Amino acid sequence: MSDISFLSTDRIAQGGPAGFTRVLERLLPLLGFTQVLNIDGPNDQGGDIIARYGRDLVGIQVKWRLDPATGSVSEDAVDEVSSAIDAYGASSGIVVTNGRFTKSARARIAAFEKVGRSIKVWDGAALVKLYRSAKTLPPSMELRPYQVEAVDESLAALDDPERRKALVYLATGLGKTVVAGSVVADRLERDPSGKVLVIAHGAPLVEQLEKSMWPFIPKDITTQMIGQGEHRDDLSGVTFAVLPTAHAYVERGYRPDLIVIDEVHHVGESGYYAHIIEMLDEVPRLGVTATPWRGDKFDIESTFGPPVVAMSIADGIRRGYLAQVDYQLLADNIDWEFVKEASEHSYTIRDLNRRLFIPERDEAIIQRLTGVWNSTRAPRGIVFCQSIEHAERFAGLLREHSSWRGVETIHNDMGGRERQQRLLRFRSGQTELLVSVDLLNEGIDVPDVNIIVFARVTHSRRIFIQQLGRGLRLRAGKERVAVLDCVSDLRRIAEVSGFRAQIEAGESEVLSVKRSSFDFEDQGVKSLIEQWVADVGDLATAADMVRLEFPPTVDAPAVETRGLT
Repeated sequence: MSDISFLSTDRIAQGGPAGFTRVLERLLPLLGFTQVLNIDGPNDQGGDIIARYGRDLVGIQVKWRLDPATGSVSEDAVDEVSSAIDAYGASSGIVVTNGRFTKSARARIAAFEKVGRSIKVWDGAALVKLYRSAKTLPPSMELRPYQVEAVDESLAALDDPERRKALVYLATGLGKTVVAGSVVADRLERDPSGKVLVIAHGAPLVEQLEKSMWPFIPKDITTQMIGQGEHRDDLSGVTFAVLPTAHAYVERGYRPDLIVIDEVHHVGESGYYAHIIEMLDEVPRLGVTATPWRGDKFDIESTFGPPVVAMSIADGIRRGYLAQVDYQLLADNIDWEFVKEASEHSYTIRDLNRRLFIPERDEAIIQRLTGVWNSTRAPRGIVFCQSIEHAERFAGLLREHSSWRGVETIHNDMGGRERQQRLLRFRSGQTELLVSVDLLNEGIDVPDVNIIVFARVTHSRRIFIQQLGRGLRLRAGKERVAVLDCVSDLRRIAEVSGFRAQIEAGESEVLSVKRSSFDFEDQGVKSLIEQWVADVGDLATAADMVRLEFPPTVDAPAVETRGLT
């Protein structure tokens, strides 16, 4: 395989067992496999990859050998993939190696075949044949009109010697990675020998980026990931790098022809990103993000210029590219006695958040969730909690109810392998509810989610939008997402009120889409917020120390009302 791109003998030898598994992840879609998932790790039940071929699920065991000429694979590997077939309900199995199979391994396969169990073997020679017969790229996807515009405008800006930079703002679910991949594909088509550097701030995100961009990169162009222990001497083709590692390589002299920065809102006035851009100031750079806001107010347009295309969540919902939202703002936990007493005073937002809201009981939230769950077709939900301790406690309460087939937590206190397994069970439907903290904010694509619960969520505009975005992706049979927001911050109420106004502002232009709905549990809260917004302006982004006076006309509503009409 010495003459074959990402399947070359040298690259496989350098990549080790994990690298070989990733090679197979890239090859399988070119052979017609879909839904390729890497499940390699402890307790993987004998499988390293599961994938679909047509309607059939296939379990795959991957065996790397340092010396393919002498490295052999025995019948044990065949038994392992047989176990994977049983564990994952697969129709068949494949054992793949860059080495060779022993006679006993082939005999074991023949024995399984006699009892109706189909197991194939791919050795080094078979991989060469498969690679040469594989498509250059997986089936191409049709870009949406705004994505075409984003690609064209980005390329024009990057090619302009006076600019050489482009910023794309597409909200979660609108395909910013599709745009970035298309830009990279155009560059490689014009110069197949060009070098592209793709950077993100975390290893899981970088790993997902590489997989997401494979469909745009011809099979004869190599890709590699560096960071978190992964290093390469040869950075030809497209390099996907964790931020500190990218910085180290650039400092040592690596010079790409194009830089792509994902989640570009992490770029600041100083730090690794700023230094990389300074060292590569003459290199064209593309930044993409779904949430352009930073806590320190640094303006990323100063580094990347104004967005060539910008589409918010509200725009995406109005135009039918994102799921419609049924939003229940649970603001009935207002201490109206405090409102009466405070009418002649002004308080900071921090003080108001502490004194105005009565903590919502977890049991009450679960009761509300049960009602939404039972009225949703094929429900799949995510609950966002305030802390790991709260997430574990909340998940424990959920498990006491019979409404859900499976409930699991996912957070940074567990290892990466365990998180991956839990996400896999969630995607497959074994787990119906995930309880998280902030781990699912970026880089996670689970389009089946149609229920989102914000339980005691603190204020952050960026995190709010990211978490809401987990439920906005469309899929067959899904048109809407239900959101339960247990408010504990005045700015959240203002954010949602503004969000609703943005969506409704242009709905008359879209006749074929059923409207989203936004319900307040307490109409008096809406009145309170509207008067503060009129006084303060952008209450949604106001600081903790901004002082607010209670409007003298606001009082506890005599009768509970619903709706925002």
